[in-house]
This record gives sequence, structure tokens and C-alpha cells, in this order.
Amino acid sequence: MPVFYGLSFGFSLPLLAKGSKPYGMIVSAQDDIVTDRLVFSVAQLNPTLGDISGNQKKAIKAHAKAQEDGADLLVLSELFISGYPPEDLVLKPAFQQACRAAVEELAPLTAGEAPAILIGTPWEEDDKLYNAVCLLDDGEVKAIRYKVDLPNYGVFDEKRVFDAGPFPGPVDFRGVRLGVPICEDIWDSEVCECLEETGAEMLVVPNGSPYILGKSEIRQQVAIQRVVETSLPLVYGNQVGGQDELVFDGASFALNADLSLAMQMPGFVERQENLVAERKDGGWRLSGAVAPLADKDSNAWSACMLGLRDYVNKNRFPGVVLGLSGGIDSAICAALAVDALGADRVHCVMLPYRYTSEESFKDAEDCARALGVRYDTIAIKEPVEGFANALSGMFDGTKSGVTEENLQSRSRGTILMAISNKFGDMVVTTGNKSEMSVGYATLYGDMNGGFNPIKDLYKMQVYHLSAWRNENKPLDALGPEGEVIPANIISKAPTAELRENQTDQDSLPDYPVLDDILECLVEKELSVPEIVARGHETELVHRIEHLLYIAEYKRRQSAPGVKLTEKNFGRDRRYPITNGFRDRD
Repeated sequence: MPVFYGLSFGFSLPLLAKGSKPYGMIVSAQDDIVTDRLVFSVAQLNPTLGDISGNQKKAIKAHAKAQEDGADLLVLSELFISGYPPEDLVLKPAFQQACRAAVEELAPLTAGEAPAILIGTPWEEDDKLYNAVCLLDDGEVKAIRYKVDLPNYGVFDEKRVFDAGPFPGPVDFRGVRLGVPICEDIWDSEVCECLEETGAEMLVVPNGSPYILGKSEIRQQVAIQRVVETSLPLVYGNQVGGQDELVFDGASFALNADLSLAMQMPGFVERQENLVAERKDGGWRLSGAVAPLADKDSNAWSACMLGLRDYVNKNRFPGVVLGLSGGIDSAICAALAVDALGADRVHCVMLPYRYTSEESFKDAEDCARALGVRYDTIAIKEPVEGFANALSGMFDGTKSGVTEENLQSRSRGTILMAISNKFGDMVVTTGNKSEMSVGYATLYGDMNGGFNPIKDLYKMQVYHLSAWRNENKPLDALGPEGEVIPANIISKAPTAELRENQTDQDSLPDYPVLDDILECLVEKELSVPEIVARGHETELVHRIEHLLYIAEYKRRQSAPGVKLTEKNFGRDRRYPITNGFRDRD
């Protein structure tokens, strides 16, 4: 067992004999009071990173609700006052001081009979910066605990900005010893084992746990392991909302010591609910409301929707504009935008050229009508031909090809950016993960935009979710019921329409084949022989691998987008642009 310390404003207490009062307990006026009943108000809220005063106001409002609901303790999420993850912003001394001041200003709310507050915040102490949780009670900061296990993988970079805390003892809250491990501290056994051995009676876990597909089940399995090891009930409170590429799904829950589910909040929406803890037969029994969790498809849609909504709203854009081509990718992005923001904040523009088919005109118009959005048409013939004429002398004698095709895409991108500049709406870019993987996109053209809600969805997932949305309307979606993406858009062959009779499969393998190869290369990091063993042609796998590597420079310049997988482009998969390696079997 590692050495551990009790914490009280930076002071360490010696280890006491087992059975004695655990060190690290904060003595209060109520310390000798033993209660057999506590009511937690678990708040899965949506803080905005850096908006310290706004987050403080959210905490004040939540505290008022907790008091109205008769709660004893308001439980807020990890780094709630700053927002999570703060990245290098948290290294600014002024930011640290503002967070601390905001927490200290909350403490007087807890005086007298008012509920206490458990709140996450950066905390500087003795020239070290911690990811901390403060217990506010009796009008003051009663206890502080620091995060021990700082994650440093995938999207997490906490060792870069925080110091690891010592192993904690429980905090005394009105005669009850609460263990307060912070998020990653429960993903291994040591911190919870330490808390159990030093007298904790239950575990209350503040979290900033970002969503990936299947994450709810993973979290609950981790929590079950800790409950089995410690025989302690566990309360898991998680934040909700979008922060750049990350989406936090909430889905807070509680487990009893017998592993029964005591509480389950829904995913992707703000909620604040009471959880009652009662001492029975020498242990604690938790009880609260149990909401059903949505299925995988609903979660994927809600993650894309919430990520887009919060990126637009938290960055104060009045709305969004996007090119609606009649294809599947722009159609699903339009549907997501309407679900996220409402039809009145979504502007769709058809940007036709000579290769745009009548079918595409009809499909785009039908989609816009189904969604109820503003829909305009701006022909790009003049700008495309203007660029072509300007370059004709230099290009004389060369063969027309991809360069000329890209003039169409770049003309569209320029027009959309001009609309954005004029009216303030953010451009939504619409490339899926399959196309972004192999560079089937044009820099400064269809890659233009501020945010991409489908950046981490492969093409076949786009088709699947589009069909799913026509049959379902997720919780908290603002769009209409029923078919919002015309069936013909889902069933027709995909095409960029940059030349006569073009389809995507002129340049790429069928999407089910492409997606499987890409998932093997990106998510699973399989070798070429391993991928070939799945039934793919060696030459094709080598080609896709090559395209994946040489498109890295494009992805570095692409808009951020919602993370759904363990290996999204950007925060997770950080490959070099200059890269001579190829896997030769």
C-alpha cells in the first residue's frame, strides 16, 4: 500500500491505528453528531470552461434547489467551477486565483441549516496545483481532497498541468465518513482501498468523464469492481455538455454495496435529483430514481447533437449555415443542427454547378422542407469559371482533372464563409470519418467550417443513424418527428458531383469495405497481414494505409468535431505529418 496522508488545508496528520478515527477527518461543530440518514442532491450540470462566474451562478442555483428539496449535500462534478478539461488555461495564476475565490464565495451559502456543497476546482497549495474537491459546510471550506491518479492517455493530459495528490483519508460530514475519490481515482483499486481501510462508509465520486460509444457500460463495470473490493456503496456524479471535441453525457448513477442500482440519471441532459442514504444493519442503503438509459444509436445521435449545440452556444454564434447538396452527409448534419439549435437558427444553402443533378436539387429541397429551415440557392458558375479563366494562361496545355474539380469545392467554401462573415452564423462542415481518413475532401473547400458534428462517424454509421433518426426523435431534440432525411438520399449512390456521372466508388472501394479497413488501421492498429486475414486484398489495404498517412496534413487543418470513438482524429490519434513508414508484410 502506498504512503498516504490526510489533508486539511495542506497539513498532514500521522497514520492512526486501525479502528481509531481516520486521519484526514475534519473536526467540525457537528463532528460528534451521528446521523442515520443523509440526502444527496446529485447535480449533473453543464458548466462552461473558463466561465467561472457563470459556473458559480449554476452552483448557487443548484444549491437553492438542493435546499428546497431538503438535501443535506449538493454533489457537483469534477473541476466544476473552472470547467473540464481546462488544459493549459489552468496554469494561469489569475485563473487559479479566480477559481479559488469563486469557491470561497460559495462557502457562506452553507451556513446554519443549509445544505453543504461538494465542488470540484483547481487548487494551488504550497506551490503545487491540484485537481481538487472542496467540501463547503458551516459557512466555510471544511475539507479539501486532491486527485491522486492523473490520467495521461487519449484525450487526457492532466500530468501536464496538475500535481498528483497524496492518498486521501475520508472526510467527516455530519458524523458520516465519506470517501471522495475523483474520477480516475476509481479506475484502479488503490485509492478506494485506501479510503476503505481508513474508515470510509461510502464513496462519493465527482467526475468529468467524456463519452465514447459504450462508455456507460464501461463506467458501471469499473464502479462495480470498486464496490466489490470495498463493500461500500458508491455515488457516481458526472458532468454533462460539450467542450470542444469532447462530449460529457452525465448518466450519473449510484450502486449499493450489494451491487443493486440505486439511482440512474438519463444521459445527455442536465438533471438534479435526490439520492437518499439510510443506515441499515450497520451499513448504508441508497435509494433514488432509476431512469432507463438510451440505446447506442440514440446515444450516438445525442452526443453529436449536444456537441454541436454547446460549441455553437458557448462560443456565442447566433446560428449555423451549411451547404445542402442533396447528399447524405450534408443532410444528416442539417438534421443534427436542427435538433441541436432549432430550425430558426439553421440556414441551408444549395450551391449548384453544371454537374448538379435534378435529383440532388429535389433531395436538398425536400430535406430543407422536412426540417423547416431557411433554404437558398446560389449558383457557383460565375466564380468557378472566373477562377478557371484567371488560371487559363498558366494551365494552358495541361489536362483538366482534380485541380479544376476542386475549384468547385473551393468556390462553395468561399461563399459559405462569406455568408458566415456577413451574418455571423458558423459554417458547419460535413465530412465523415471515412472521407477524412483517406483525404477525400478539399482543403479550403468542403473542409471549410467551424465545427463538424460527424467527424468521428464512418460513412456506414452515417447511413445507419440517418435511417434511425427518421424513426426516432431523441430526448432533448428540437427538430420535428418523422422523416427528416428523405429516403432517396439514404438509398442513392453517394457522389461529390464534380464531374459527369461521378460516384464515390470511382475513387474509393465500397464503403463497407473501406470502413472495415479503416477501423482496423485507426481504432485497432492492426498490421497489414492481420487486415488481409479478414478477407481484404493486400494491394487495397496498402493503398488505404498510404492514403491514411498522406492525408494527415489535411486533418491537422480540419475543424474540430465530436469525439465518439477511442481514436478520433485530433486529441487521440496524433500521427506525424511527415511520415515515411509503411507496413510492408
